[in-house]
This record gives sequence, C-alpha cells and structure tokens, in this order.
Amino acid sequence: VPEVTQGISLSSGMILLTWQKIAPTALLYQISPTLNMKILITLAFLSTMLGGWGGLNQTHLRKILAYSSIAHMGWMAIIMLINPTLALLNLLIYIIATLTLFLILNFTSITKIKSLTNLWNKSAPMTMAILLTLLSLGGLPPLTGFMPKWLILQELVSNNNIIMATLMALSALLNLFFYMRIIYATTLTMFPTTNNSKIQWPHPQTKTINIIPTLTIISSLLLPLTPLFITLMY
Repeated sequence: VPEVTQGISLSSGMILLTWQKIAPTALLYQISPTLNMKILITLAFLSTMLGGWGGLNQTHLRKILAYSSIAHMGWMAIIMLINPTLALLNLLIYIIATLTLFLILNFTSITKIKSLTNLWNKSAPMTMAILLTLLSLGGLPPLTGFMPKWLILQELVSNNNIIMATLMALSALLNLFFYMRIIYATTLTMFPTTNNSKIQWPHPQTKTINIIPTLTIISSLLLPLTPLFITLMY
C-alpha cells in the first residue's frame, strides 16, 4: 500500500486510502459475530506497530498517510468483535480527516515534507487546516480524532483487555510523532526564500476550496458531540 500510494497521483491516493476501505470494513462488520478475538488482536497490534514504525523515517506525504491508514485499520480491527458500530464510527472519522488532508495537498500541489515549509506564504489558512487535521488524526484531545480512540480504549478496558489497551495507546504515540514532524515542518520552520516569494499569498487562487473548510471543521471540532454518538451506538 505505501509503495502504490507513493506512485500514484494525489487524487488516486485519496480514493485508495478512503473509498477502498469501505468494502473490507463492511465485510468485517457483517461477519463480526464469527470473528476470532485472538486473531483480531494479533492483526490489530501488528497493524498499529507497522503503521507507526513504517512512517517514522518517511519524507513523502503520500507514503506517510498510507502507513497512517494501516495503523487506523488496526484500531478498527481490534474493536470489530466487541463493538462493530464503533469500528464504523472510527472509519467515518478517519475517512473525513484523510479526505481533508488529501484535498489540501492537492490544492497546494505538495507531495513532500520539505515542500510544506514554504506553504505559509502561499496559503496561511491551509497551514492552519493541516495543523488541525493532523493533530486530529493523531488522536489528540480536544479534537474529533480523540473520540474513536477514547471509546475504543474504554471498550477494551471494560472487556478486561487492559494490556492491549495500553499497547494500542502507546502505538498511537508513534503515529503522533510523525504527524508532529509534518506539523513542525509546516508551521514552525521557514524555508529559505527570496523576498519576492514571501508575498505570494495575497494572489488569487485558481483552484476551488469550497469543501475544505467544512471538512476541516468536521474532522477537528466534533468531540463535544461524543454523547450523541454514544447514544446512537448503544
């Protein structure tokens, strides 16, 4: 998946990492009562660790998002037998956040981390949108991405899987590390530029961004609605 994602365009990568997840998750949801918990735990732990370690040394954003996708599938797999609806909620939030990121990257035509250092003077609002979306994907409170991780850990603890809950929480730190690397490059560093290029941002943009603000808000500010989601799930 990481190699394929790196070799295709941003729009194709977006489809591969979002739309393509729906079919296997739907199948898992339908056969969830017959699944073996030990196999799910093994797959989930390996997915989260591989997704975390694999993304640490990458410079290509599409490859990083592919490893992130593998880690998120691990979170969905571990809860599929205990609470399949929660796995679907996790998938929905993951798809919205990843869709937001890919649309921003497509809008700015950026595929590498070093290119992000020059984003602030091209489009300052996009810099803030990337910051919020990445923190949400990493599962930091008080952003939307914290909600599914929090509920999954809560379910694991209530089902006496405390060790697994701890390991999953620790594996999330690996993902958070490479998200923070991207955030550092985007918001806290300034690429060496000439004075002329520092005044690019007021120029009118030709690409449309109608849906990006809405998706950014959804992917980062829905945590207060957690009680509503809990009510719908139980």
